[in-house]
Amino acid sequence: MQVSVFIPCFIDQLFPQTGENFIQLLQKAGCTTQYNPEQTCCGQPSYNSGYTAETQAMARKFLKDFAGEDIIVSPGGSCTGFVKRHYASLFDTQNEKEQAQALGTRMYEVCDFLVNHLKITDVGAEFPAKVCVHDACAALREYGLRNEPRQLLANVKGLEIVEMPESDTCCGFGGTFSVKQPAISQAMVEQKVHNAIESGAEYITSTEASCLMNIAAYIEKNNCPIKAIHIIDILVGKKI
Repeated sequence: MQVSVFIPCFIDQLFPQTGENFIQLLQKAGCTTQYNPEQTCCGQPSYNSGYTAETQAMARKFLKDFAGEDIIVSPGGSCTGFVKRHYASLFDTQNEKEQAQALGTRMYEVCDFLVNHLKITDVGAEFPAKVCVHDACAALREYGLRNEPRQLLANVKGLEIVEMPESDTCCGFGGTFSVKQPAISQAMVEQKVHNAIESGAEYITSTEASCLMNIAAYIEKNNCPIKAIHIIDILVGKKI
């Protein structure tokens, strides 16, 4: 199966190795991957900050960059959920609305794609460690992703899933929220990391690079005895 891949900004700019691992994971699952180097941001940050016109321009470019019939797969439920749920509302013409709706129906977050589309729950990975899962806000509430990451992790050799309290509570990132409300954001990520450590996990994982960036920064700053890692990196067996 040929699929087009969309690499979100955070992964492209800050976690390129995770992007490479994402491609490797899809190819291991039997996919031929197509990457359009012209792709840029989906527009979610500007949309969340109220810049509708700018977001509309980025959405038009996104529709152009991913024209065709290929399934689109992304290593992030936040961006994918945004495209699927909000793109159509950005446009006034029926033609553009229909294009946006059609694109949304063929776009998948990678865990959902593997489990529900390809029917793969065992990717042949090995990762001997205790891992807890952070259910990121947008992935859970915008995209509806919860069980699929755990289904994949449950079949990773040597990995033990340990559930932490309030796994679906926000980590405090929230895009520009962490910049506009730093004190509240700091308290939220502190609680998130505390809950993860209390679970006995060695790693905290998520489908969202932005959440993990926030969590990892707190861990590093406070020398906490736990590490943050993207689920993609676990599924290809890359320890940090």
